[in-house]
Amino acid sequence: MKQIFNFIIVLITISLTGQNSDITSKLYETYENFKEPSLDRRRIKYNDIQPLIERLKNDSKYTVQKVGKSIEGRDLSLISIGTGKANVFLWSQMHGDEPTATQAIFDIFNFLDSPEFSAEKEAILSNLTLHFLPMLNPDGAEQFTRRTALGIDMNRDALRLQSPEGKVLKRIRDSLQADFGFNLHDQSIYYNAERTDKMTTISYLAPAYNYEKDINEVRANAMKVIVFMNSVIQKYAPGQVGRYNDDFEPRAFGDNIQKWGTSLILIESGGYKNDIEKQEIRKLNYVSILSAIYTIANGDYKNISVEGYEKIPENDRKLFDLKLFGATYNLLGNDYVIDLGINRLEIDNANHTNFYNIGRIIDQGDLSTYYGYETFDATGYAIVEGKVYPKTLKSIKDLTSSDVYKFLQNGYTYVRMEQLPIDKKEVFVPINVIGANYKVGKLALGEGANATFLLQKNGKIDYAVINGFLIDLNTKKSNFKNALIFKR
Repeated sequence: MKQIFNFIIVLITISLTGQNSDITSKLYETYENFKEPSLDRRRIKYNDIQPLIERLKNDSKYTVQKVGKSIEGRDLSLISIGTGKANVFLWSQMHGDEPTATQAIFDIFNFLDSPEFSAEKEAILSNLTLHFLPMLNPDGAEQFTRRTALGIDMNRDALRLQSPEGKVLKRIRDSLQADFGFNLHDQSIYYNAERTDKMTTISYLAPAYNYEKDINEVRANAMKVIVFMNSVIQKYAPGQVGRYNDDFEPRAFGDNIQKWGTSLILIESGGYKNDIEKQEIRKLNYVSILSAIYTIANGDYKNISVEGYEKIPENDRKLFDLKLFGATYNLLGNDYVIDLGINRLEIDNANHTNFYNIGRIIDQGDLSTYYGYETFDATGYAIVEGKVYPKTLKSIKDLTSSDVYKFLQNGYTYVRMEQLPIDKKEVFVPINVIGANYKVGKLALGEGANATFLLQKNGKIDYAVINGFLIDLNTKKSNFKNALIFKR
């Protein structure tokens, strides 16, 4: 009998997701028509979104209210549209370095402004009133950092309410008595769906409202919408959805907003291969959030079973940018077979508008239970220390006109230079640059070490790892971004 019941539930869920599939597919196919072109990189700032908000102020469809200020005095704006009785409240970037959904919100405004999808928008805006609070932590966004100017994690300030931004969030939620809340974040790109090599491109959580993790109607509604959103993402990133652990965190806004009576859906944007600026993930945010709003508006979510929620795999954290396995490493005269897990850390420039990478070894040993965005079977290859090119070059111009790949094939991973750029720590050719008096130490693999070495087989160097980027020296194929400049 139970099997028959579960089968019926599955059929109902498939039927409901099918009813919304048309809008989902159309949203995905037409996305470029609505993408906000001025927000095309992750490191967006307060001043980047102000002209867009000003434009909305002049549109009679919207109500734009200044609802508070950040610690450093930047305005917080609540943007509302719709005439429906049910209130849906969406906020983004309570962590300043998590901007993917902020971009998607402005894409959604472009969608709402367009003449297309008129029937669907009528259904949404006549049944719901949508309220958006983009970039809740503009001070953190200015520095591209998680925390507020007070130095605290706003998402752990729901009880004490020390941050003015957190006070605004609480006041708006309470004044709206929002039926649904979307708490929009970014997560590390190194999460994977448990026991798989799939990166979690999108992760969800319907936070618990007590230690017992009880499921009342409020939390169940959040779970149902998440089950629906998962079905949307699976179309475009199959297997790349994760679920956060739902242990109750009494200080967190999500847990408390669920407790206060708003069905809270936490969405985290993670990683997607070859999507450094998270523009494909931004698109998935746009498609899935609008699809979810539509299913809330027409009430279809109510008939979805919560059982599908627990079937979403939990997040794990076993991904590297580069996993190299089976390599031979000689230490003190003995050969050992090891795997290396390498990540490319982002180091911001002074204005927090761009970044360069430092490739570091994160782990080594038996990494057979770990995965990589890029993996390389180094079986039969020896890890070889790179040398310093014997001639000193005058400037970067001389380097760019040199055959750097020939240098690498001959075992050189460093070039000495007379004139180093004063304000640069990176170079965009695949070899590290050192100053006239810089001494390169012996290769010593270990946690935190810069990942620069060569891979040799039968006396021939076929691959180089320069600052964490794997380069095929025969084809010159790689996803190389930058090497490093060592000045002293």
